[in-house]
Amino acid sequence: MTTAPDRRLPGELTFVLVLLLFGLTALWQAFRISGFASWSSPGAVPMLAALVLAVSAARIVLATLRQPPPEIPAGSTLPKQFGHLLLPRVIVAFTLLIVLYMFALEPLGFVVSSFLFLAAGMWVLGSRRIIYNLAISAICLAVIYVIFQTAFSVVLPAGVLKGVL
Repeated sequence: MTTAPDRRLPGELTFVLVLLLFGLTALWQAFRISGFASWSSPGAVPMLAALVLAVSAARIVLATLRQPPPEIPAGSTLPKQFGHLLLPRVIVAFTLLIVLYMFALEPLGFVVSSFLFLAAGMWVLGSRRIIYNLAISAICLAVIYVIFQTAFSVVLPAGVLKGVL
């Protein structure tokens, strides 16, 4: 079990307040289903779940408020620190890679875009062995292609390899 930090993290209070707002909104929406007519009404279970969420969020907010505010290094700001903690470069890079993969699937096809995605994904995640990355990407893609094409009969986008596959 990990211990709680001595100070709040940058943006932590904002996050838990949004969590509380979400819980209260869910509780209100669940109440709007049928009110609280009885334990067996359609909104009873959603209200119970939303109540647990709201009460838990309220307890987390209180615990967070008891912690001292975050220490911000000189020359930095709270939003910068929050962004640094929430969005490490590798997460941003991999998310962009996923978006590129989505847009590449139709024109390039499953095989080409997936091969590029796998190889680039390994590079972004830290593997700098280019030949190894390309070989593993090709092997994994071949296995995936055979399984989906033969066992499940899934029609995969052909893209630039339309006449070949």
